[in-house]
Amino acid sequence: MKPLSAITEENAHDQNTWVQATVQEHQAALTRYAARLLGDPDRARDVVQDTFVRLLAQPRQQLDGHVVEWLFTVCRHRALDILRKEGRMKRFEEGEAERVATADPRPGRTLEAAETNAEILRLIGPLPPNQQEVIRLKFQNGFSYKEISRITALSVTNVGFLIHTAVTRLRREFAAQQP
Repeated sequence: MKPLSAITEENAHDQNTWVQATVQEHQAALTRYAARLLGDPDRARDVVQDTFVRLLAQPRQQLDGHVVEWLFTVCRHRALDILRKEGRMKRFEEGEAERVATADPRPGRTLEAAETNAEILRLIGPLPPNQQEVIRLKFQNGFSYKEISRITALSVTNVGFLIHTAVTRLRREFAAQQP
């Protein structure tokens, strides 16, 4: 039988390894998300850092199966706290998304796909902030309606309505701009 101190050290090592892997896997997506909410990549990095500090205090067992959802929820709440303190909500300025570095750029993208993505991102800009947020959570981060509902504290029905309304508008505007 192992002594209690060895078990405690082993658990701490497992927790640290898990947190490090979680940071590596989700830091870039969380930073992009926070930057869009805050309109400032530097403050976004601070919010993400705070999110991971809070993760350190959470027992892994409580988050197994929904750690990504938990991270985005905590990150969102922290970003909204900052915005409330400022007393205003800033829209994500054009060009700021490109300044937020991703950890792993996707090689092999065709020029056409890059142009299409840039155009769609430009079209997302004029959408209301709540539609922008749910669209980005759905299509850039791959969350389900239920997960988005938990992250944003909106009902699943409201999330579905916002996504449907935004996608309909984006399709219409994108089609109108094609030759």
